[in-house]
Amino acid sequence: MNFKKQLTKLALTSVALAAGSSFATEGGGSMYPAGAANFTCCALPPPGTYGIVDVESYRATELRDNSGNKINVPFKLNVNAASARFVRVTEQQVLGGSLAVHAIVPVLSVDVAGVQKKTGIGDVVFGPAIGWHHSPNLHTVAALDIFAPTGAYSKTEAVNIGRNYWATHLLGGVSWIDPTGWNADAKVMYGINGKNKDTDYKSGNEFIVDYALGWGFGNGLTAGVGGYIYRQVSDDTGAGATSPNRGRANAIGPSLKYDSGKGWFITAKYQAESGVRNRAAGDAFLVKAVFPF
Repeated sequence: MNFKKQLTKLALTSVALAAGSSFATEGGGSMYPAGAANFTCCALPPPGTYGIVDVESYRATELRDNSGNKINVPFKLNVNAASARFVRVTEQQVLGGSLAVHAIVPVLSVDVAGVQKKTGIGDVVFGPAIGWHHSPNLHTVAALDIFAPTGAYSKTEAVNIGRNYWATHLLGGVSWIDPTGWNADAKVMYGINGKNKDTDYKSGNEFIVDYALGWGFGNGLTAGVGGYIYRQVSDDTGAGATSPNRGRANAIGPSLKYDSGKGWFITAKYQAESGVRNRAAGDAFLVKAVFPF
């Protein structure tokens, strides 16, 4: 099978979790939807229970090879996702910071035009976090996210909702929040992927940075830009793995946040991908709502 056919097959069997799909990793997907974080991403709220709803629509119509050139094959991918996250910030202090736990349950609709469409619950995420408040403006967080293979998967299917392997993300982040000035956020992740037991294939590890930069206008509104940087940092291994085939991409676009001042806020952004290698290239619209129970 030549390189173009390999890329086409992998793209058509992709699992695109909310932010897009790659074909450098197995089946053309990634556990984490790159770019999902936005303003105030890394500032834990006061102790209590919170809900977060993420909604994303991703569209891709191009495939890019290892040199970043467009691959001339018919391709159209649409992914719509809604995720419910539950966060519990405890009174417990660890290393001088607040201990929190969270869980995410995503629901996905993945449509590869002319091939197959599927809808269902994806891979659940859970884990602990510690958040520090260094000043009214400066906040940091460290976390461990565990991705469980709960989504439906079959190696004989053209499209799958689940990835069929465990993954762990080491996470660190910082938020600078000023209602009447500059706002800046960076969420840095290192993803360690497990092996798919049904295919004996192990996707390479990933480095991801979600970012946002904007200005607070003093009326609850913050406006600026946001996006992500994605780099696959190790090769895939297993039957069918080729090298070089590491994925990479950048994304940027306008971003907004509205803080009600009553404990809830909402963010929205559009991001377009560029500098893509070994991935599908497209754009996404994302909305996030955070509210206390």
